Amino acid sequence: MLGCWWLAGLLLACAAAEPHCRQQLRHLQDSAGIAARLPPRLEGRWVSTGCEVRPGPEFLTRSYLFYTNRLFKALQFYYWDPSCRDPSYSLVIKGKLRLRQASWITRGATEADYHLHKVGIVFHSQRAMREVASRINQTSGQGCEGFLPPGRSWAPGALYEVLSARTERDCSAALGFAMHELSLLRVERHFQPLPQPQRSGSRLVEELYLGDIHTDWGERLRYRPTGYQRPMQSALHHVHPCPACGIISRADEHHPPVLPARAALPMQLGGSWVSTHCEVRPAVLFLTRFFTFHGNNHTWEGHYYHYSDPLCRQPTFTIYASGHYTQGIPSSKVRGGTELAFKVTQARVTPMDQVTVLMLNSSEPGSCGLAGSWSAGLEQDITPTNGCLALGIKLPHTEYELFKTEQDSQERSLLYIGERPTDGSSPDSPDKRPTSYQAPLIQCAAASEEFSNYISLKYVGRKDANGIEALKPLPVAFLLLIALLFLRWD
Repeated sequence: MLGCWWLAGLLLACAAAEPHCRQQLRHLQDSAGIAARLPPRLEGRWVSTGCEVRPGPEFLTRSYLFYTNRLFKALQFYYWDPSCRDPSYSLVIKGKLRLRQASWITRGATEADYHLHKVGIVFHSQRAMREVASRINQTSGQGCEGFLPPGRSWAPGALYEVLSARTERDCSAALGFAMHELSLLRVERHFQPLPQPQRSGSRLVEELYLGDIHTDWGERLRYRPTGYQRPMQSALHHVHPCPACGIISRADEHHPPVLPARAALPMQLGGSWVSTHCEVRPAVLFLTRFFTFHGNNHTWEGHYYHYSDPLCRQPTFTIYASGHYTQGIPSSKVRGGTELAFKVTQARVTPMDQVTVLMLNSSEPGSCGLAGSWSAGLEQDITPTNGCLALGIKLPHTEYELFKTEQDSQERSLLYIGERPTDGSSPDSPDKRPTSYQAPLIQCAAASEEFSNYISLKYVGRKDANGIEALKPLPVAFLLLIALLFLRWD
C-alpha cells in the first residue's frame, strides 16, 4: 500500500511539473518575440543588470555611453567581492567606434572597429592603488616603470592616465585590459509584459550583447570574440524591476555603484533548470540547455539543443547526457561559488538536419555510434563507442565545475554553471575549473517535481537506430487517472 501512495504522489507531481519546463522550452523555440536590427543602433547608455563575473575571477559592473558621432565613453567598475559592494577601482575609457559589416563568423552579429583615445583609472582605496601600481610598474612596457612611485599616498578622486593615444603611452596590459568586446556586437529588442492585474500591455526592453572575454588570462589581449558576454540593457528600456540598473546608470568613476545587499543562498541543485534565452558559445554554437538534478542520489541529466541560427529556430543536433556528481564545497578561488565534479557516463545524440547526418555518417567506424546508420530525427546511443569523436564527446569523463545559485529581482531561482573554456576544450582537470559563469538557467520544476522531466523529455516519441519507437510521454490526464485509481484501490 505504501508503494501505491508513493506512485500516486509521484504521478501527480509529474503532471503538475510537466507544463512549466515544456512551456519555457517552447517559449525559447518561438524566440519570445525577439527582434534584432542590422546594423544595430547603439546611441544612448547601456548598463549591467547586476554584478558580473569575468574569468580570473574579476567582479565588475559596466556603464557604456555611445554618442551619435560614433564617440563613446565606457565606465568599468571593479570590486573586491562577488556582490559588487566593495569597490576597488574604476576605469574611464574614451574612444571611437565604427560599425562595419554583418559578421561572417557569428550569425546575427555585427563586426566593428574601435580606437581608444585614452584610459584613466581612479582608485577607491590605498590597497587598490598599491596592488595595481605594483603590477603596472613590474609588468608593463617602456614608459610605465614609474607609473606611480612606491609609497605614493592614495588621493581620493585622483585620475591617473593608463593609456593615451596622443602620447603613445599604454600601461593597460598589466590590468589584463582590452576592449576587444567592442569588435563584435548585437542588439536585441523584446517586450516585457506589464504585471497583472494592475496594468495591461508591455514595455520595451533592449539588450546589448558585446564580445566574450577569453577564459585564459594570457589570451585575452589578442583574442577576437566569436561569442558574447552577459548582455547589458538600455538605461531607458530595461527589465522591471532592476534595482541595479538605476544605481549603475547614475554612477561615475568617482562614485562607483554599490549594489544592494543580497542574502547568500545555499547550493540546492535538486529539480529542473532551463535556459532563459538562446545562448551563444565561442566558435559559433547556438544552443539551449535543460538539466535535471536528482539530489537524493546525486545523479543528473542534461539536454543540449544545438541550432544554426541566433534565435534557436533551426535545430542541428541534440545531445542527451547523464551521470553523477559529487558533494559541493565552497570555492577557494571564486567567492560565492561552489566546486563540484561531474562524471558523464552515458550520452545519446539526435541529428536534426542533413548536414549533421552527413558528418556523422562520414565519421570513422567505431568512433560515433553505428557507422552509416544516422538519420535525421533518430536518436542513437553513443555510449558503446565511448562517445562521439566528430562532436568532441568522450565517455566516460569527468568535468570540474563551478556552480552558483541566486534569486533574481522577481525572486525566481537561477543557476549559474561555469563558463566553458574558450578554446573548446573540457574542464577535465582541477586546474581547468572555470572562474566565471555561463548565462543563468531558471528553475522550471522544484526537486519534488523533477521526475516528470525524467519521463518525458528524454524521448518524446522518437525512434532508435533500429526503427523501434522509443518510450512516449504519458498524457497528463492518463497519469491523473492512474493516480486516482490507486487512491481508490485502497
